[in-house]
Amino acid sequence: MNSRTFLGILSASVIAIATSTRIFAAEPTSEALPQVLIIGDSISIGYTPHVKKLLKDAANVSHNEGNAANTGNGLEKIDAWLGDTKWQVIQFNWGLHDLCYRNPKLSKKSNRDKVNGTVTTPLADYGKNLELLVQRLEKTGAKLIWVNTTIVPEGEAGRIAGEEKKYNEVAAEVMKKHSIPITDLHTVSASIEPALFEGPGNVHFKLAGNKKLAKPVADGILKLLKAPSAP
Repeated sequence: MNSRTFLGILSASVIAIATSTRIFAAEPTSEALPQVLIIGDSISIGYTPHVKKLLKDAANVSHNEGNAANTGNGLEKIDAWLGDTKWQVIQFNWGLHDLCYRNPKLSKKSNRDKVNGTVTTPLADYGKNLELLVQRLEKTGAKLIWVNTTIVPEGEAGRIAGEEKKYNEVAAEVMKKHSIPITDLHTVSASIEPALFEGPGNVHFKLAGNKKLAKPVADGILKLLKAPSAP
């Protein structure tokens, strides 16, 4: 290998490392700003970057690692997600994965099957799991805010349209018991035009749809940040 070839490879390697550093470097945070944690599934993963931008001067916003999935998964991982950080506000949601019907006999990864599948978390268990999760979250001393579950469109492979309302009703009872405010993303998502969903029967949203969800989420968090703490 001649010197010119070696220098070319070395230069390319340096550029690759620098690029990788820029991509994976930790986002800058301010120690003076309150810490906010968002716990949720892929819907929250979609809108969280926009919430961060909206609250960039008001809070350091983080999302739990990965997809929070269903309440059973939440009970297993909640301690790891909370970590040792002193959170001022924790926003949380579980629902779309709980009400999903899955069929293990299907070869595809998601196994969604509302015809021959079994619901992941029956309503009664959903309420019990949420109660346990709220009790754990209350121990953090953070202000809590629930985000209800977004709309299930017609034609979704593993979810029955309208069933999310029943899960939201159960969740609302738990939140009422604990005096936890609710950001109503179900109503917001129901008003989003079909073209802003990722596709027919898809529960996920395109960029513009996620931005529409982010605004009420940011507003709810900011209101809680400004509210006086309980004595």
